[in-house]
Amino acid sequence: MKSVKGIVIYLKLLKKMIHALVLFFLCFVPLIGVFGVETDEMSAMEGDSFTLRTGLTEVQRDDEIEWRFGSSRTRLTRIAAGNITTYNDEKFRDRLQLERQTGDLPLTNITNEHNGVYQLSIIIRSKKSTKRFAVTVYAPVSIPVIFSDTSQSSSSAERSSRIFLCSVVNVSHVTLSWYKGNSLLSSISVSDLSISLSLPLEVEYQEKNTYSCGEQSCQHPDQTSGHRSTLSNTFRLRPLF
Repeated sequence: MKSVKGIVIYLKLLKKMIHALVLFFLCFVPLIGVFGVETDEMSAMEGDSFTLRTGLTEVQRDDEIEWRFGSSRTRLTRIAAGNITTYNDEKFRDRLQLERQTGDLPLTNITNEHNGVYQLSIIIRSKKSTKRFAVTVYAPVSIPVIFSDTSQSSSSAERSSRIFLCSVVNVSHVTLSWYKGNSLLSSISVSDLSISLSLPLEVEYQEKNTYSCGEQSCQHPDQTSGHRSTLSNTFRLRPLF
């Protein structure tokens, strides 16, 4: 009788173990593949070109390369059996040309529509590998405009000053800064889309320093307009009397 009870208990424990293993493979194993995918981050400016690279030096005839885009994983182009197939996606029309030798994907004249995640799938000798590229496309920074705000300028026996405004329009994710020579005086940043941005500067009439205003993209700090040595946004304040 005891042996029968022992067998029953053993079978119940075995059933629970099998159930736990099934849950593990259904819930966790697929996630291992998702989180294990390598992702590279890239950024580029609208109108520029860039290339997404496979890391291969030469694609063999039996290799398969496929590029997809976005959360819907839209097919862009692929190499299979030595043949290149490019799918008709209006967003990428005349903007991509798969390189046959390496499988690299050059994109030209990009716009904000090409902002997103690109997925690369490579099959070599029946072994599949996947890589993702998170691409951020940002708008080019514009040239700031400097003008005098006469409504806020003041003149008295004790004090005379002028207010200057540095302004840019239709910008996003930028920092606007005032400089005195090479020294930073003030700055303001914005992350909203398509707005106008202004930064005031009050200067005494007696000053004879050179001031300038520059704009810098927060998304890509290497891209800066308002170069103080080249733009006409530099002025020298002189007394009006």
